[in-house]
Amino acid sequence: MSTETKMKTYQQLLLVIGLLFILSVGLLWGLKNINEPSTSQSPQPVQNTGQTQLVTEQLPHRVSLQALAAKQYDGRDLTVGPVLAQNETYKRHYITYKSGQLKISGIMNVPSGAGPFPVLILNHGHIDPAIYTNGRGLKREQDYLAREGYVVIHPDYRGHADSDDSPDDFLNLRLGYTEDVINAVYAVRESELPYFDKDNIGMLGHSMGGGITTNIITALPDLIKAAVLFAPVSADYQDNFNKWTRSRADQAERITAAYGTPTSSPEFWYNVSPINFINQITVPIMLHHGTADESCPIEWSNRYAAALEAAGKNITYHTYPGEPHEFINAWPTVMRRTTEFFDQYLKERLQ
Repeated sequence: MSTETKMKTYQQLLLVIGLLFILSVGLLWGLKNINEPSTSQSPQPVQNTGQTQLVTEQLPHRVSLQALAAKQYDGRDLTVGPVLAQNETYKRHYITYKSGQLKISGIMNVPSGAGPFPVLILNHGHIDPAIYTNGRGLKREQDYLAREGYVVIHPDYRGHADSDDSPDDFLNLRLGYTEDVINAVYAVRESELPYFDKDNIGMLGHSMGGGITTNIITALPDLIKAAVLFAPVSADYQDNFNKWTRSRADQAERITAAYGTPTSSPEFWYNVSPINFINQITVPIMLHHGTADESCPIEWSNRYAAALEAAGKNITYHTYPGEPHEFINAWPTVMRRTTEFFDQYLKERLQ
């Protein structure tokens, strides 16, 4: 055998050995990964910075704060009905207005005198629609604030009292209620009633109504001039889902079938949680919460207030030792502080 032939045989042998080595390494790597769990199968939670922008170039999911921000509202046809009650300070009227294609009922307390008066929209907490009646919820506050010189409007929400129904609104995480309140503001502005000071509109929400108010000041930061929250639900919607919806098996199953769970679809749940969009807020906020609240844990408000403070927002936070979900002994103090707050931001022009 010639030297040249030996060299070619040697080179071919080295090539075969090299190929066998590469195949062996590849086989061992593949076996290793079969036995190890994948780290890319479950979505990673979205980091909460509170600085996410609501307005994006992408078409938003229809159930999201982005969709609320992008929607065109047409609240209109505010109609003042019969006088329900009257005293020396104000008249209480039955009202209706249009929210999209729905008729929404409610009440309106109009102070005595010439006006115009600043306007407060009051948003009640959850009351079973089967037992809810017109204007029910926040009645103490309705009376108190009307006596302080505010037109007080209390919407009933869709599916409540005489309002038109919207079946399965829970599947939209009750964002329809938020739309109804937004449209109440638009209906005031569209109205020609002389006693509205349309430049000075504020909002107060309790419990679920606090969540509605939080949605509004996040999605539409220029809609109102000041907001007060009484023991609100969590600004992180996962908390609300875990506390109330999971125990309603049928509703929870339909919601997670439509949108996924907080674990499988973190982006969806992120985008319905106002705490992730703190940067959007521009209005001053006053927040009240009792330490003995067994419905909405005070930790939710602690977290929301801390996020607002960290972002440099105008937040005044009051806590009340031993007070439950609906304030009792501290209620006079709560209302005095609330009235002073609204007076500062809604009556400054009149003083």
